[in-house]
Amino acid sequence: MSTFETLESEVRSYCRSFPTIFDKARGYKLWDVEGREFIDFFAGAGALNYGHNNPQIKSKLIDYLTNDHVVHSLDMATVAKEKFLQRFQQVILEPRKMNYKVMFPGPTGANSVESALKLARKVTGRQTVISFTKAFHGMTLGALSVTGNSFKRHGAGVPLHHAVSMPYDNYHDDVDSLSLLERYLEDEGSGLDLPAAIILETLQGEGGINVASNTWLQRIEDICRRWDILLIVDDVQVGCGRTGTFFSFEEAGIQPDMICLSKSIGGYGLPFAITLIQPKLDKWAPGEHNGTFRGHNLAFVAATEALTYWETDKLEREILRKGEILQQALNSMTAKHPDTEPEVRGRGLMQGIAFGQEGFAEKVCAAAFERGLIMETSGPDSEVAKVMPPLIIDDEGLNKGLAILEESIQAAKNTR
Repeated sequence: MSTFETLESEVRSYCRSFPTIFDKARGYKLWDVEGREFIDFFAGAGALNYGHNNPQIKSKLIDYLTNDHVVHSLDMATVAKEKFLQRFQQVILEPRKMNYKVMFPGPTGANSVESALKLARKVTGRQTVISFTKAFHGMTLGALSVTGNSFKRHGAGVPLHHAVSMPYDNYHDDVDSLSLLERYLEDEGSGLDLPAAIILETLQGEGGINVASNTWLQRIEDICRRWDILLIVDDVQVGCGRTGTFFSFEEAGIQPDMICLSKSIGGYGLPFAITLIQPKLDKWAPGEHNGTFRGHNLAFVAATEALTYWETDKLEREILRKGEILQQALNSMTAKHPDTEPEVRGRGLMQGIAFGQEGFAEKVCAAAFERGLIMETSGPDSEVAKVMPPLIIDDEGLNKGLAILEESIQAAKNTR
């Protein structure tokens, strides 16, 4: 690792958690330069829902490249973009009776969030945006302003204005967060200006695997409609099937004004993001929000092929089935180790165990890496050992990884 220690910035992080040089990857497995095999319970922080080097997507990319199709195009019209737009409409939006315009804001989730915040302020003429405790929306200034993590926020180096943080669902047992929000909106003396938008994650991945109830989400939507506030759902990490349905909010039956997608919308781990906008809100002037890499045609190709997984409900049913296996296994583990003060959180194939002892989740993930399992922590204090495998993982891989996780909990206890 000396090359990385000598030449790369101190800001590097994941190579510290996983101190080896990776060389190959396929499906739910990676191999390092020494040939050691690892099961991936990390999935590129949610960018690899369809696995590493997915063969059917790879085939389309190779064909596209070898035939000299356009790779970079700014936001010009290309065959690859046309096919993606048509397939996304046919496979995702129309079956769900959803009506959205598709915006290409740039290649990252933060780009999508920034565009949604900017458009909400443009359309409403207001500045304030409400976000929630423990939220994570990205590392650029606008996205940081609606992010809860103090370590990340302090990295901005400047004040982060025009955002108000409110309690997320079940943030505190004695607080009805939405009654508090409504009271703030009603009271002329609350100090809260009528916001342009409310932005939320239905399941806070980086914030500690915190799940919002359907009732809470429905109440949020009702508040937005009554107060003429735009509702933005950040589905960057928990969209594209991570919780079972393609969009994480489908079970709640809500209709956001804007939806932010990135990570696995790129299909192959390629940088790609889109912002879905209700047509009445599409008030952009041409070029008012732009970027050099909006036209990443390889990502269009990969994303289009990835949509074939959603032509039927087969993948959705498999995610829910494997999610039940995962939940049962985690419940079994926590029952065996009550002294670690564990709590199982999450749904679908984004779940984890929150540990009450400081630093314990980090020890578990380090022990897992030593045993051939890649997983990360989440939460403001890295208190959650997070399980997020590729959606295509088979039962053998899932069970093998869970067995390693159980060994790692015991190993972490042995180091205390």
